[in-house]
Amino acid sequence: MRKELVAHQEPKSPISEIFRTLRTNIQFMNTKGRLKSILITSTLPGEGKSWVSSNLAVTFAQAGKKVVLIDADMRKGRVYSIFGVSPKPGLSNYLSGVASNTEEASNDLADYIQETEIENLYVIAAGNVPPNPSELLVSEQMINLMERLKNLCDIIIFDGTPSQLVTDSLILARIVDSTVIVTASKATKKEDLRRVIKNIKNVGGRIAGVIVNKVTIDAKKYEQSYYYGSTSFSENKMHTSKAPRKSGQEMYNRAANMMEKRDYQAKKEINNIHSSKGQNKTVKVNNPKTNTQNQNKNNINDEVPKALKKDIKIENAEEVSLDKTAEILNQINQYLDEEKKKLK
Repeated sequence: MRKELVAHQEPKSPISEIFRTLRTNIQFMNTKGRLKSILITSTLPGEGKSWVSSNLAVTFAQAGKKVVLIDADMRKGRVYSIFGVSPKPGLSNYLSGVASNTEEASNDLADYIQETEIENLYVIAAGNVPPNPSELLVSEQMINLMERLKNLCDIIIFDGTPSQLVTDSLILARIVDSTVIVTASKATKKEDLRRVIKNIKNVGGRIAGVIVNKVTIDAKKYEQSYYYGSTSFSENKMHTSKAPRKSGQEMYNRAANMMEKRDYQAKKEINNIHSSKGQNKTVKVNNPKTNTQNQNKNNINDEVPKALKKDIKIENAEEVSLDKTAEILNQINQYLDEEKKKLK
């Protein structure tokens, strides 16, 4: 299985999230439960239709849907190489009734449906290159195949041919429920896209929308575009982190040191008030600097919490008495004891 299956290899990447969004949009179109077949086509080769159809099939399978991905490009099909399955027998063999060795092909559909490594996802390869792909797609056998698959699975996804070169996708657009056109940024010409849309509508096809592929994105913005990020990116960040994680004891010591400094600061403010009033009685102050030799030396924010600051706010220094001072200190001690209990 190749790395092109981003939705399977990196399910948390931004690209995978885009495919899930596309899947959701298609499901919302299915209001009456009639959308069971989708054709993925493009204007010209190299615009990424096989990549889009494969990853879209993966996202439907991840949602618990039974999906059959059919490689309808019987001229240059490559779905088999993406999923690592056998290239034949495939669609051309089933429709023509001819096996690769010119013998009569099996009529059992199970012989053509191949399992993949992804649960609920099955693939029908393109098979041998036939001399008349377009004629095979308009055959009665193709209609029978569609009906049989609709009874076996939840959704059928066709990886079609480029619509600007051959008519294979235009034929399929008539029999599928909806069509999605894949374009390449700064490569697909608007006139070509208009022509393809017009041709699909002329044959009675229904267009779900247009996908713009190969959009240039800055690498830094790509990593920040989705809050999960890719799995590999997250692992790299974990291994390159330089800051060691603090233990519970270190966090407790740091919090205790912070509360002791707050206590020291509050008592110091009260002493300054008494000194300005000329009183002789002072509150005993223990400088925490002498008691923290065995604790971690970290930069601590000395700002008093709002709840504590509200309790010790003094509007008029002359109204402060020793009883009021004792009451304030008791409140401070109670607050600090409660914070220490929470940390334990």
